[in-house]
Amino acid sequence: MAKYIIKRLLLAVITVFVVATLTFFLMNAVPGGPYEAEKSISPTAKAALEAKFGLDQPLFKQYLTYLKNILHGDFGPSLKQRGRNVNDIIMTKFPVSAKIGGISVAVALIVGIPLGCISALNRGKASDSTIIVLATIGIAVPSFVVCSLSMYLFGVKLRWLPTVGLTTWKNYIMPVFALSFYPSAYITRLMRSSMLDVLGQDYMRTARAKGVSQFVSLFKHALRNAILPIVTYVGPMMAYTLTGSFIIEKVFTIPGLGGEFVSSIQNRDYMMIMGTTIFLATLMVFMTFIVDIVYKIIDPRINLK
Repeated sequence: MAKYIIKRLLLAVITVFVVATLTFFLMNAVPGGPYEAEKSISPTAKAALEAKFGLDQPLFKQYLTYLKNILHGDFGPSLKQRGRNVNDIIMTKFPVSAKIGGISVAVALIVGIPLGCISALNRGKASDSTIIVLATIGIAVPSFVVCSLSMYLFGVKLRWLPTVGLTTWKNYIMPVFALSFYPSAYITRLMRSSMLDVLGQDYMRTARAKGVSQFVSLFKHALRNAILPIVTYVGPMMAYTLTGSFIIEKVFTIPGLGGEFVSSIQNRDYMMIMGTTIFLATLMVFMTFIVDIVYKIIDPRINLK
């Protein structure tokens, strides 16, 4: 187990290093620069800004300097938000996205797992067909459509919910609904197919033949094995939702990390783009690592090599 953990940690470090390298060189390969869109900026002022942030140095030297700063946990200063560090921006904005994302993950699991089980246990019945239709709609409809429809219906027509900001608990309802809509539908479909596969296994037939109650056979045997694919999906899903959906944060004017990332792309804020990308990649790798460990806890038969 210890050997496996060390191996996965080394692979995680290599993955983050590759992401940082690709992000750096791809950003610098894009034509233009962070000050190209600035109006009324003289060549002298532009050269002074580039010298201040080290953008006038050879590309490989910039790369080595950036890697050295990352190893010290420093993503550098924002090129557009004067006087602000990328680390400070991430630490300020991430808790907002993480709160919405955490609630959305909980909602997706609470809704998706039971619906998938109900659908599998009632295969071919009306309830099963209804759940499948709803899950298919949830997977097919884009998040921006869910945002627009919920905002128009509940915010404009019915005036039940506020549409901007996060001042009260009511402000969380529509963003959480929009962010958890697709994961809930996907988990429902995944749980249904996994549960159907488990219910057809020999050990489930043996349990029923021995007179084990349906409740015990479902929750002690079936659910524990059927939930493994869900655990696999939850890792990347949690990383995605914790950082917040970029579109959802923009639509509902939420001051989270997603909005900052979109703004940094529009403003060509290289430091902010690279810092946010590396932060998200690290979070994704960490969640995948946690999922692998949880796999072993849920099913001791899994051999970690």
